[in-house]
Amino acid sequence: MIFKTPTKYFLVSGASEGYTPLNAFDGALLQAGIGNTNLIKMSSIVPPRCRMVTPVALPPGALVPVAYATITSDVPGEIISAGVAIALPKNRNHNGLIMEYSGRGERSKIEEKVRNMAIEGMKLRGWEIRDLKSIAIEYQVKKIGAAFAAVVLWG
Repeated sequence: MIFKTPTKYFLVSGASEGYTPLNAFDGALLQAGIGNTNLIKMSSIVPPRCRMVTPVALPPGALVPVAYATITSDVPGEIISAGVAIALPKNRNHNGLIMEYSGRGERSKIEEKVRNMAIEGMKLRGWEIRDLKSIAIEYQVKKIGAAFAAVVLWG
């Protein structure tokens, strides 16, 4: 088996300028502390009983499952933001839910939107929320910029 079910998660964010959009994205990953790993983009489910930890140093080259939001822009002066939210159900036998959102505009509006998305997702499941966490970042583009926010599953 290549992957085991993660038991821990943490939230990260970063933003950066770059020579190209990909370089800006790479810089944002480095600022978030996960730039030297291989990200595996996943859908938005947190395994039951997964617990939040402070961000950990990941081994270089590790295969790392993440749910993330990202945005790049080449419009000088533009404000870009990315955010993620995680909602955990009261019933610890149910899975948690991650929502991701990015766009042009201030961090506070992006974070409010992604938190509301997580709340709505739990309502669709008919589950009460035990805990709701989020992280978001904004960046004012100089030449080419990127913003990135993620839930990293690990352990």
